[in-house]
Amino acid sequence: MIGFLSGNAQKLSDGLLIHTNGVGYRVEVGESVLKNLTSDSQISLYIYTHVKEDALKLFGFVSEQDLSLFELVLGVSGVGPKIALALVDVGADRLVRAVQNAQVSFFSSVPRVGKKLAQKIIIELKSKLGGVKELELGPLSDKEQDVFEGLKSLGFDENSIQTVLREIDQAQTVEIMLKQAVKSLAKL
Repeated sequence: MIGFLSGNAQKLSDGLLIHTNGVGYRVEVGESVLKNLTSDSQISLYIYTHVKEDALKLFGFVSEQDLSLFELVLGVSGVGPKIALALVDVGADRLVRAVQNAQVSFFSSVPRVGKKLAQKIIIELKSKLGGVKELELGPLSDKEQDVFEGLKSLGFDENSIQTVLREIDQAQTVEIMLKQAVKSLAKL
């Protein structure tokens, strides 16, 4: 199994070709690695070797932390290497914070990750990465949904709205809840 590669990197349309001692290894990397790479420059990557019945693919990461996080995300059932790579590529710190704060919208912003898969990732990784907030799995009440839609139409982002919805008094009317939420969001 290949665990580390270092050599001259050649950009390809869907990854890199790393030339090492006369051998070229095709490695899939995240967009951030591709953007920071100049053509035919030296690169060192930690490698995850993904073996399937009909294919052997290499996935490359700049740090061991990124590789470890990739392996954790890949361990969630329903997550393949392409999705795991896209999630880690967004940023290891941002990914860990999203799990700890149960930010479903962070995961849903990644292509091919829906709400259910995002919730599954959070639930399965929370015990490994720690959790600050609990994941709200239940649907919003009718009043909460009205407030949510109203705030969204005003241009507030979903993460902030979800945070404020947990803080405001649910016993009030929709109008009062909206006013409280706007005041809270203005302070953020």
